[in-house]
Amino acid sequence: MPYATAADHSKIHYDVQGSGEPLLLLAGQANDRTWWDGVRPALNAAFRTVAPDHLGTGGSEAPEGAEYSTRRFAADAVAVLDDLGVERAHVYGTSMGGKAAQWLAADHPGRVGALVLGCTSPGGVNAVNPSPAIARALGSPDREAALRTLIGLMFTPEWTERHPGPYRVLGDAGMPPHARRAHLAASRAHDAWEALARITAPTLVLHGSDDAFTPAANAALIAGRIPGARVHLVEGARHAYFEERADEAARAVLDHLRRHPLVQGR
Repeated sequence: MPYATAADHSKIHYDVQGSGEPLLLLAGQANDRTWWDGVRPALNAAFRTVAPDHLGTGGSEAPEGAEYSTRRFAADAVAVLDDLGVERAHVYGTSMGGKAAQWLAADHPGRVGALVLGCTSPGGVNAVNPSPAIARALGSPDREAALRTLIGLMFTPEWTERHPGPYRVLGDAGMPPHARRAHLAASRAHDAWEALARITAPTLVLHGSDDAFTPAANAALIAGRIPGARVHLVEGARHAYFEERADEAARAVLDHLRRHPLVQGR
């Protein structure tokens, strides 16, 4: 299995599929690269997809006492590109992965071709946060009830009736508790509001219109901060729009990336 070495010498696992221009995929909070399993076949047909396991997930190391932050996850992603010898890649980040992707594009503009930010937030005081009732429900000591809440935030009832699971976007069950807590803290501490204005990559902001986990109003906020960014709302979809509405979402992503090839004139 390929591993990149982070700045603190932690090992970051990743895998590569498909062929074509490189496309880096950054998964959501407390999830490993399997978050993308339902999405990758469509992307692999046109791109060489690179999917890391965030620190603390999947095959990556989970050191206690290490820095866990969205900015650090972005630096880890650069280490993965370095390990592959990839100078520039397109980047698609969803949820917390979208937060890391914001830092990647702002801090390392020369490494990013086209950028897609899905179901994510700028963080900080300017973000639109979920209702306190959602946080209470997810933190319920009744773990079955909390899981039902999470599934309902990810998918519409109509979709779950037709797809009873298991679901690949509910977290990495093998994560140690300290890493799970660190991921939650990293996502909550994210604030890239000022940095968004530095992003020069052509940017598409994707969001489910009915997302209550990361409210859809965040899409317009992000696009308003990134010069030239476009918004595509997936009507009726919730947080896991990319899974439930895979065809529409993939078309939007592929269309955006093809408009902005890494090698101009293609």
